[in-house]
Amino acid sequence: MIRELLAQDANVAIAADGRPYDLLKREFPSLDFIRLPGYAIKYPSGDGIAAEMIRQIPRIVFVTYQEHRSLRQLIRELQFDAVISDNRFGLFSRKIPCAYITHQVRIIMPRQFEWASQLVYRLNKFTIERYSECWIPDYRGEENLSGKLSHGDPIPRNASFIGPLTRFKILPDMKKEFDMLLVLSGPEPQRTALENIVMEQLKNVKLNTLIVRGIPEKSQRIKLSESISVVSSLDSRALNIALLTSDLIISRPGYSTIMDIAALGCKAVLIPTPGQTEQEYLAGELERKKLFFVQRQENFDLREALNQSKNYTGFARNEFDNSMLRETVRKFLNRIN
Repeated sequence: MIRELLAQDANVAIAADGRPYDLLKREFPSLDFIRLPGYAIKYPSGDGIAAEMIRQIPRIVFVTYQEHRSLRQLIRELQFDAVISDNRFGLFSRKIPCAYITHQVRIIMPRQFEWASQLVYRLNKFTIERYSECWIPDYRGEENLSGKLSHGDPIPRNASFIGPLTRFKILPDMKKEFDMLLVLSGPEPQRTALENIVMEQLKNVKLNTLIVRGIPEKSQRIKLSESISVVSSLDSRALNIALLTSDLIISRPGYSTIMDIAALGCKAVLIPTPGQTEQEYLAGELERKKLFFVQRQENFDLREALNQSKNYTGFARNEFDNSMLRETVRKFLNRIN
């Protein structure tokens, strides 16, 4: 999205916090950056994620109110012409066009709170419709990636599908370099928990492996053994090459990751973050379609994952058509002008 805006001569500033801030700062060092505190959602190390999320609702509401106030001040001080919000609830304004990016029109509720699904859907739809536009990064029809997250229910009246997004592309003449690529991401403590589980099991498997820890604020490159290399993070081009030159990817099934591996045609084993209903749903749908093998984190078995992954096809390698994104950005910038 940022690259398309720049390609169409938009003057872009980035507001973020935490690891997204560090990652984007490295990708776009010449752009202006603003610290905008995030929701700082905490995930428990064990069960009880539903209760923990409910406990944090007042804080999420408060931060949403704070970021809405911050946006009003930023518009006054920096004279922004428009805002594009990546799933941030409070970044809407009546003064300028504001677009909201999400693949979750329907939020999947934990089993014990399924009774509240329709209420949460209506509240989410109400929030989205406070924006000028809603952009859903997926295809409209049956051949989609997000399933019932953005299909089946009436979408917000301001919503349109812009096609899946990825920062990666298919590169020519890529030769195999790794048997396995482990891409870690997501909140603590589950990111570290998965890292420890896989690292322990790698001791018993002789595979040429690259581990990307998903910690962009650090700069670390070490060789754990003759066959295992570890890096804190990789820039877009380096990760693009690593994905294309690895036989198998092990990662979380976050929606951004699914879009990336769909575009590049990678084979993967998916391990949902415990308690994250969106990831559990997406992983389940992809396994049902015989695209990717899925294991729960607490039952992860590397040898079984390697064997079972052979029975799943993955997506066909097929770069996304960015024409819908290009046209959406063009119309949005014309609206500003």
